[in-house]
Amino acid sequence: MFNKRVSYKYPRNLLMLFELMALFLLFIYNKDNLNRFTFIYGLGLILIVYVSNFLLLRISTGDNYIFLIVTMLLSIGVIMIYRIDPLLGIKQILWIGMGIFIFFVTYLVFKNINDWEEWTLFYGIASIILFIITLLLGTRIRGAINWISIGGLSFQPSEIIKLLTIFLIGSYYARYEHFKERKYGSYYLMGIIYVFILFLFLQRDLGTVLILYSLFIALQFIYEEDRKLILINLLISIVSGILGYMMFPHVRTRFETWLNPWKYIDNKGYQITQSLFAIAEGGFFGTGIGLGHPDFIPEVHTDFIFSAICEEMGIFTGIGIIMLFLILVYRGFKIGMNQRNKFYRIIALGISILFGIQSFIIFGGALKMIPLTGITIPFVSYGGSSMLSSFIALGILQVASEELDFEEAKDG
Repeated sequence: MFNKRVSYKYPRNLLMLFELMALFLLFIYNKDNLNRFTFIYGLGLILIVYVSNFLLLRISTGDNYIFLIVTMLLSIGVIMIYRIDPLLGIKQILWIGMGIFIFFVTYLVFKNINDWEEWTLFYGIASIILFIITLLLGTRIRGAINWISIGGLSFQPSEIIKLLTIFLIGSYYARYEHFKERKYGSYYLMGIIYVFILFLFLQRDLGTVLILYSLFIALQFIYEEDRKLILINLLISIVSGILGYMMFPHVRTRFETWLNPWKYIDNKGYQITQSLFAIAEGGFFGTGIGLGHPDFIPEVHTDFIFSAICEEMGIFTGIGIIMLFLILVYRGFKIGMNQRNKFYRIIALGISILFGIQSFIIFGGALKMIPLTGITIPFVSYGGSSMLSSFIALGILQVASEELDFEEAKDG
């Protein structure tokens, strides 16, 4: 344990040094807007990140590096967001502070409550209630009904539904023998998931459809004994994709601009082409903070924050972000594979797959590898709902890491 603590402090100190240097560069670039509150918020973020990493090492015996990786990601993200829009940067710092607080609350709650696998029905009903509330009270943004505004605050219920879906799948397969004994028990989970997908189709939130369905297929492939169900779901996914293309104009638009954005560079292809220009302009080392033009890209602080980072911090920084996500997902898989409790194992794998799918989709969209879906990079993009739900997921993963069979992990 002593060696672990000694080795852990070096990346934590390097992260603090990186944040101080970035804050200094931001002040040089944005000296006209430099004021006492900005300075306080910046130093406050650095202090919160440092203290939270230090505190976690004292209270948790699990994998403390996953939290360190996340604080690296959010530090890069908030620096870029502040450079794009100082007001949004200040708001993002507040979301990060709330997220870290919720991380520790989630860690304590999840650690001290047992029998999470017994609440299968609750996870399903709670998700459906959130879907209904979204349809009744939600507002349509860019073709999809996925935001609810209450008292000036907006949030996405789908962010909570993603976590509830992971818990639902984990609970089902942890009690698989119980459900299998019932008539059509093998189809219970599949039926509930398709009810979720139906709601998402009604909301036209096809980005979340892609995430939930990929998550479901991945975990089903690992734990489902009836292999024909996997083939059935794959066939249904192909048919659903074709139907989505035919039914929703904004899906066709995204597919067309993915195939040939240059043809539509003056209108619907403008966003992706500007993203590619920004990444190319940055080169390996970037133009420097404040010396690029990320504001040319619509919705740059959410959907295309990766392109902005590549432009001003360089492709090497972009590669670094991708590698941080790869390490985060790898450590999550390692936690899951060495977990003795089946429910915690599925939850750890599910959260890791969720982080991996979301990051791949947005990286692929920004680089024109796949069509755009309009989702955000966890911990990096601007957004309160995404930030808070991602920290909740991380808190759960932190608890799962404490249940590791360390002897098996060492032998493996």
